[in-house]
Amino acid sequence: MRYFLAVDAGGTKTDYLLADATRPIASARSGSIKRLRVSEAIAEENLRGALNALSQQSGVDMAQVAVTCIGAAGSSVPMVADWLRDAFIRHVGGELILVEDVEIALDAAFFGGPGILVMAGTGSNVAGRDADGYMTAAGGWGPALADYGSGYSLGRAALREGFLALDEGRETMLLNEILAFWELTSMDELVAKANTDPRPDFSQLAALVGLCAEEGDAVAHRVIQREAAALAHLAGVVMERIRERHTRAEWTPTIAFTGSILEHIPAMRQAVVDNVLLRTPGAQVLPGVVSPLEGALWRARL
Repeated sequence: MRYFLAVDAGGTKTDYLLADATRPIASARSGSIKRLRVSEAIAEENLRGALNALSQQSGVDMAQVAVTCIGAAGSSVPMVADWLRDAFIRHVGGELILVEDVEIALDAAFFGGPGILVMAGTGSNVAGRDADGYMTAAGGWGPALADYGSGYSLGRAALREGFLALDEGRETMLLNEILAFWELTSMDELVAKANTDPRPDFSQLAALVGLCAEEGDAVAHRVIQREAAALAHLAGVVMERIRERHTRAEWTPTIAFTGSILEHIPAMRQAVVDNVLLRTPGAQVLPGVVSPLEGALWRARL
């Protein structure tokens, strides 16, 4: 029996899927195992706990794994890549495939074929692949520089737009909801918390933006529309790069989505779709969101 391990190593969490040649056997979730995000000791603890959980669920020793495929943003960064390779060689048997997280997400949607993928979770970016295997991406430069439509960007934009509304005398639910969420009692406390160094995790506020928008809050709606438009613009940039490589006018992009923001904030996903279709009316849009783990498993089984 051959076993395959798929791993999606994100910035805040890591998902694992153990399978044989035909079906999933066990799954687990841990905190991050990316050395850019956590210490070596925490990464090791998170990895060990997840692998032990997989073994307990399945009865499979990790030494029996034939191929592991890991998708991780920053997999080309030595601190990330070297630790992942060393750790999995020590704890898991078989061959190791280490690629960017966007590659496994593309494979989850298109199984090695062409398409455009919009990702928005803790971070964000857009990637595309043509029928020749050429890949290109836009965005994903981290929270200080880009990550439009990400949880971090939504949360930070909510605070900025909320305080602008306060200055202008416009009503919004956002600031009071954020006060309650962070268990604060005044705007002065909120200002102090938002400006602490290091900054708080603004991505925690993303769900509040979605909820306020659903309640009809105009400021929250504006935040979502702006972030979605920026993310859709990057999708357009990727489409144009691929289109430039092909002279066939009939080339029509297919768009897929992945990430917790696009999964759990329907208004965000719909706003991205609307902006993409406004720019490229003939684009095809896949329903729902894809799980990058499925792409990592597909690649491990090849």
